[in-house]
Amino acid sequence: MRSLLITFVLISTFLVLSGCDTANQVLSSVNTAMGDKPLTQGEAAQGVREALSNGITKGADRVSMVDGYFGSLAIKLLFPPDAVKVEQKLRDIGLGSEADKVILSLNRAAEDAAQAAKPIFIEAIRNLSMQDALNIVRGSDNAATEYLRSSTSAQLVSAFRPSIESSLTKVNATKYWADAMSTYNKIPFVTPVNTDLSGYVTQKAIDGLFVKVAEEEKLIRTDPIARTSDILKRVFGAGK
Repeated sequence: MRSLLITFVLISTFLVLSGCDTANQVLSSVNTAMGDKPLTQGEAAQGVREALSNGITKGADRVSMVDGYFGSLAIKLLFPPDAVKVEQKLRDIGLGSEADKVILSLNRAAEDAAQAAKPIFIEAIRNLSMQDALNIVRGSDNAATEYLRSSTSAQLVSAFRPSIESSLTKVNATKYWADAMSTYNKIPFVTPVNTDLSGYVTQKAIDGLFVKVAEEEKLIRTDPIARTSDILKRVFGAGK
């Protein structure tokens, strides 16, 4: 093994100095002989897709439990920014319980719809190119999650929104929201608030799911125990 290492160093030095066009081929052969076979684009793509699919599955399972959103400070849904004044005014006049019902129901809607997000995300993962996957493997701890967010957010929002709208009705969030808005708008001299509730909850629910997917991705990159298959060990284990 010592002689093989010396040979590798000598060949590498020679190729760098000579500018040999076949440098990559020769070094690849030496890497293979040393048991360090280069990662292919196909392997990178398979590993990244599996990592993201695992992250989506585990993330959706976590947030779809009772208090999956409501019990997490990082992803809990609150009043929309343009309606914070509504919450404050309701609490000021002794109707804090009405505001609490709205907040709880928004989170319950996100939790109820989370499982419906899984197939939508996984379909998006299938479109990941091999070159993108190779770049992701070399990227930061949340590179795959951020790629998925930047490349699919618009489509995900459009596809996921019907599930959110259904869940908002199912858990009475729509009713509690209407009650709160009605109460607020009856207060003298206030400016009525017109929030796209389903749009707000859809975006926040997706953002929360991305947070959990990023956590799973980081685990796979940093914790060998989280690499539960040979391809994950191969793609994320080398050099980590």
